[in-house]
Amino acid sequence: METVRSPVGVRQTHGFISMDIATPSRQACPHCGATVVADPHRGETVCTECGTVVEEEAVDHGPEWTAYSSREYAQVARTGGPTSMTLHDKGLSTLISGRDQDASGRQLSARKRSQMRRLRTWNERCRTRDATERNLKQAFSEVNRMASALGLPQSVRETASVIYRRAVDAGLLIGRSIEGVATAAMYAAARQENIPRTLDEVTTVARVDRNRIARAYRTVAAELGLAIEPADPTAFLPRFASELDCTEAVHRQAHDLLEAVAGTTYTSGKNPAGLAAAALYASACLTGERITQQEISNVADITSMTIRAHYRELIEQAQSDTVGQR
Repeated sequence: METVRSPVGVRQTHGFISMDIATPSRQACPHCGATVVADPHRGETVCTECGTVVEEEAVDHGPEWTAYSSREYAQVARTGGPTSMTLHDKGLSTLISGRDQDASGRQLSARKRSQMRRLRTWNERCRTRDATERNLKQAFSEVNRMASALGLPQSVRETASVIYRRAVDAGLLIGRSIEGVATAAMYAAARQENIPRTLDEVTTVARVDRNRIARAYRTVAAELGLAIEPADPTAFLPRFASELDCTEAVHRQAHDLLEAVAGTTYTSGKNPAGLAAAALYASACLTGERITQQEISNVADITSMTIRAHYRELIEQAQSDTVGQR
């Protein structure tokens, strides 16, 4: 069997590792153009169609040890945590453990414990050497706090940290509060990751008012040239449907209603969360499930008037589009 060697990038997929080949046709066999996958057990990268071995004897970059619990992992691991943009020093500084034990697990003497406490104090002071690092430390702490309160994943926190660092480098904090810019960065990151939260939701967990967040967001987005598309109303549906505990039929029907009007002029200038709430209410009416406007209003944090203003129009617009397509 012929072996063709080429530089590759690795991406995990369902038991195999899909390899990104550095050729004009990515993830393709250089002979037949079919998909290339890798078997981590054999260390080979093979074409799924013609069987060409694109790469063999792949290096396993994982640890040589095995751990089956967090305790075993802590005992055998010889490295720290991964680098992260959510830490002011990216996780590259030294961290002194607070266990007061030596390498064998024995308790330190009183003199050694006192010495280690002093070392920890100075180590913590040295981690923030200047005003910029203290700024980042405070901002990232605020981002993590708000992201936890809003249920946002780690990817949003990482993106928000990158945006905030760029804002600091661009001098956008002059005349603005750390909390305001950090909140704006998190709001922008949530929209970029397609896990949007409304500005009102963000305001409930922020330490600055809504107007300051909105002004900071507009400045950050414009000055940094962030590519942020309007929020997709369907991105709000899973969360609203989960909190309302509605059936899958209601969720599916609401998604179909929004898909029917997606990309049309009807959605222009309308609140995406309001459209999602109206679609859920319209779907409940169509499927016969009892969900009140007030219940949806409380979950979506919008007024009942917004739901009443949109749900009939949403049904009519979807029906007219369906008739037009026929």
